Amino acid sequence: MAELANCIRCDKLFAKATKPICQDCSKEDEKKYQIVYNYLKIRTNRQATIPEIVEETGVEHDLILQFVKEKRLRPSQFPNLTYPCERCGKEIGAGKLCDDCVDTIQSDINHHNQVEDIKKRNDKDGKNITYFTRD
Repeated sequence: MAELANCIRCDKLFAKATKPICQDCSKEDEKKYQIVYNYLKIRTNRQATIPEIVEETGVEHDLILQFVKEKRLRPSQFPNLTYPCERCGKEIGAGKLCDDCVDTIQSDINHHNQVEDIKKRNDKDGKNITYFTRD
């Protein structure tokens, strides 16, 4: 069931279902998407980067990033449409984190799990077989 909310762009009251913007702003976004997509359909523009698209079409940078993140504009079709990793800022074409950050986080999780396993074994046996030091 929809709830009443104010549009985050125009502050108009509307029945919020899925998007935090009203139907008028949503229609405006759709028009801007068509402008960007029509620009990228031209063969010579397929290699364009986001700043080049902003300059040529006048569509906001954040809105183009939103289209890429929503996978409406796919980097497989337009290879230079990238956005920054949310952790380190490296340019990526899919997801929220780059492969290096994912690997680092996975490594940290694995290390944490190993330490927790050692702690559990120590608690079970009642004796400390491992010493922990602070870096």
